[in-house]
Amino acid sequence: MTGAWDKTVRVWDVSSGLELQILTGHTDQVRSVNFSPDGSTVVSGSEDMTIKVWDVALGIVKQEFLGHTDWVYSVCFSPDGQHIISGSNDKTLRFWG
Repeated sequence: MTGAWDKTVRVWDVSSGLELQILTGHTDQVRSVNFSPDGSTVVSGSEDMTIKVWDVALGIVKQEFLGHTDWVYSVCFSPDGQHIISGSNDKTLRFWG
């Protein structure tokens, strides 16, 4: 899985190198992406100051988190998949969920 300057999140098959899915919805460069522990959900953080939670099977945004006042550089799920932590250029860490 990768985030890119073209505002997308791309899901890849590691074995074959084939692109499986393109997730669109951010309005600026995607800086960080992470799978949930069960692999069914992806979280992404972007220069658009948003965090999006994606349903991988459907390719849609399930939830969006707003609150950072600058680029989001890092996102990850908690080990149980119930919470998200994000880090931003606004010099804050936020705990979501």
